[in-house]
Amino acid sequence: MTTAPGQHRPGTPAAARRGGPRRDREDHVLSITSQYLARYRQLTAGDRTGTLLPVTGAQRRFVLVRSLDPSGRPDVVPMFFAFPHGSVDLERLRSAARLLAARHTALRSRPAVVRGTPVLRVGEPDVQVTRPAPAPGERPADTLRRALAAWDPQGPPLRLFLARDDENRGEDLLAVVLDHAVCDGRSLARIVEELGTAYTEAAAARTGAPEEAETELAAYREAVLLQLAAEERADSPEAAAYWAHRLRAVRAQAPDSRPERVSGGTLPSGAAQARLPAREDGVPFPGLLDACRSVARSLYGPGHVVPLGYPWGGRPSGAAPVVGCFLNTVVFPADTGDGPGPAATADAWWDDLDRADAPFDSVVVAARSAGSAWTGRLDGLLTVDDDSRRPPLVLAGVGGRETDIDGRPVRGPFAVSVTQGAEIRLRMVWDRAILDDATAHEAFESLTRALRPAERTPR
Repeated sequence: MTTAPGQHRPGTPAAARRGGPRRDREDHVLSITSQYLARYRQLTAGDRTGTLLPVTGAQRRFVLVRSLDPSGRPDVVPMFFAFPHGSVDLERLRSAARLLAARHTALRSRPAVVRGTPVLRVGEPDVQVTRPAPAPGERPADTLRRALAAWDPQGPPLRLFLARDDENRGEDLLAVVLDHAVCDGRSLARIVEELGTAYTEAAAARTGAPEEAETELAAYREAVLLQLAAEERADSPEAAAYWAHRLRAVRAQAPDSRPERVSGGTLPSGAAQARLPAREDGVPFPGLLDACRSVARSLYGPGHVVPLGYPWGGRPSGAAPVVGCFLNTVVFPADTGDGPGPAATADAWWDDLDRADAPFDSVVVAARSAGSAWTGRLDGLLTVDDDSRRPPLVLAGVGGRETDIDGRPVRGPFAVSVTQGAEIRLRMVWDRAILDDATAHEAFESLTRALRPAERTPR
C-alpha cells in the first residue's frame, strides 16, 4: 500500500489564523502517547540488551488491529512483479533479501506486546524466500494468492515468494511482502531499489558489516523517539477538542461482515480499475477526498457522515530517512449528502493537517469523549501515490513489471488507490463479505465520473 507525501499549509496554523493561540497541555493530564512512553520506559528500565524498541502511533494501531483479529492476521503490504520465465535466481534472491534485512532494523524486528506494551523486538535477519509449489493447473497468480492466505502471523516481517510458470513458460511472478507494522508507503520505493542493488551484491558474496547494522539501529531508535516526541506534542487538549468537534457526527455505516455471502470458490474480495487522462497539475488531495464521498454515497446511501481514512505524514524533523512505519492515519468525515462544496472540503482539510500528527487512537478517544458512538472502525481507505516515486524492481539488469493480483483478503469494507503520473490510475477493492459486487461497481463508476476531466464544449 503506497501513500501521498505530507504537505504543510503556507502561513500560520489554523488556530492562530482564527486569533486563538493553541492551549498548552495541562501538566496533570497524560496523553495516550505520554502514557505509552511511560509504560515503555518502565518496561525497559535496566534492560541492557537494547532489543525492545518503542513503536510509533501508526505501529500501535496496526498492533491493535492484529490483536482484535480472531486469527491474529496482520495487515500486509504486498508488491508483485512479473519477470521473464526463469530469469530470477532463487538462491541469489535469498541472499539479497538477507542483505536487505540486515541493513534495516525494521526488517529484522517483529511486533510484540510485552506486559501490555506494544514494542518491536529486534532479532537477526530472518527472511523467508520460498518458491511455493503450484497445485495442478494453477496459475502463478493463484499460487501467490494461496501463499499469502496462509501467512503465519508469527513469522518474519519480510517475505518473498516466487511463483514460476513452468507449465506455460510465461511470466514468473515475484511477491515482495511486508508486515505493515514495520513498513509504510514511504519505505516501499527504497526497499525495491535496495533489493535490486543487494541482488547484484549477492553475486559477489558481499555480506553486511556489523557496524553498519549498529549504526542503523541507533538511527532507527532516534527516528522513532523523535516521532513519538512529535506525537506527544500533537496529542494536546486543543487537538482533542478539534477532533471531537470535527468527528461529532461520524457514524460507521458499513454492514457487518457476513462470510456466508461469499459462496464457495469465490474470491474474498472484488476489484475494479480504470485509467483516466491526467490533469495538467494533477488532482489535488481535497478533490480526491470529494471523489471518495461519492463512493461512500453509492455504498451507504445519502444523509450520513462516514469515517474514511488516509495515511499522511513523513519522517520527523531531524530524523534519518530510515525504513519504518511512521505515517499516521487521518480521519476524513465524508458527508454523503449534498454536503460542503469543494472549497469547503479543501479549507477543512488544511485545518485537519494542522492536527494530522495527533495519533489515531487519541483521535478515536477524543471523538468518543464528545459523545460519538464511533468505535474507530473505518468505512473506507484512500491511498495516493506519485508514479515517479515507484521505481521498477531490477534484478541483474532484468526489469520486473509491477502488477496487481486481485482477490486477496482486504482489511475494511473498501479501499481506493490513486496513482498520478502520465495518466491517473484508479483501483478499488472491496470485501465481498460486506459489500456486494453490483453496488461496489456502481460506487467505482461514481468515482471515475467524479475524477474524469470535464469535456470542453466545442465552439
